[in-house]
Amino acid sequence: MRSLTVDGLGPVSRIGLGTWQFGSREWGYGDDYADAGATAIVRRALELGITLFDTAEVHGPGKSERILGAALGEQRDDVVLASKVLPIAPFPKLVRKAWQGSAQRLGVRRIPLYQVHQPNPVVPDTVTMKGMGALLDEGRIGAVGVSNYTLDRWRLADEALGRPVISNQVEFSLAAAGPLDDLVPFAEAEDRLVIAYSPLAQGLLGGKYGVDNRPGGVRAMNKLFGTENLRRVEPLLAVLREVADAHHVAPAQAALAWLLAQPRTVAIPGASSVEQLEFNAAAADLDLAADEVAALTAAARAFDPQSTVSTLAERAKEEAGPLLERATPVLDRVRQALKR
Repeated sequence: MRSLTVDGLGPVSRIGLGTWQFGSREWGYGDDYADAGATAIVRRALELGITLFDTAEVHGPGKSERILGAALGEQRDDVVLASKVLPIAPFPKLVRKAWQGSAQRLGVRRIPLYQVHQPNPVVPDTVTMKGMGALLDEGRIGAVGVSNYTLDRWRLADEALGRPVISNQVEFSLAAAGPLDDLVPFAEAEDRLVIAYSPLAQGLLGGKYGVDNRPGGVRAMNKLFGTENLRRVEPLLAVLREVADAHHVAPAQAALAWLLAQPRTVAIPGASSVEQLEFNAAAADLDLAADEVAALTAAARAFDPQSTVSTLAERAKEEAGPLLERATPVLDRVRQALKR
């Protein structure tokens, strides 16, 4: 498995494993999957040389961390475990408490990569990073990362931490190529890391869905799978299929290979089976020609999805909406505290 060397983390596999679905019933995996399937997937990932395992306190919630920690067993200290704090009221004491909960569920004393799950629209990073910095100074985490941050907010987080925020985990794929414009160039210039979640756009880039074959379940609620967007994505999928056919691989594997052709970028696809994990991991060994990467990039930039969230910040706000609404009283107190 190919890897990137990242300050504070060491070698990070170009293909990681996103474990947000561990313990999440909405994806139909259920308890049997958590008890047996997830463990088999993690063990096989280790055999394949995957070192990056991503989770979060809200995934499950908490179940993903427990399942992942148990599945890694004695090897949990030998990999790049990445978890996240949900920054509803990210004061230092609450950040520390969240870290303690995650570390306990994962079964570790140190979390290699601890990330802020999304930018808080009210509380500045000068507050959030006090807690993150303290954990870093104490060796309780190996590096600080963020998620769903714009480039401007990433730079502000740097200033607030007083040292590099090493990574930014964002939605990034051929169907969501925005990070090419600023985040990837910044990561390349500053020796940082872009972690691509939803690298296959929830299966859109697998090529099997279309106007006459729309997905059900959770995917049916994704605006990308609306009738108009399924029409608009066809030119992109046509290029993807052509590139994939040239290498005798599946479109999804070519889509992952395109991501890995971008500098300082790793991908964290999920996997519902060992076979899917192996399928994803194989993309790390696929080298696309420069003209193929360019053709896919042009097709990605030309894809203009209708009625989707237009920016990372807006997407983060949309996803966090219900949680932030429940946290309104807390946020009101935060606003008052910051005015003093």
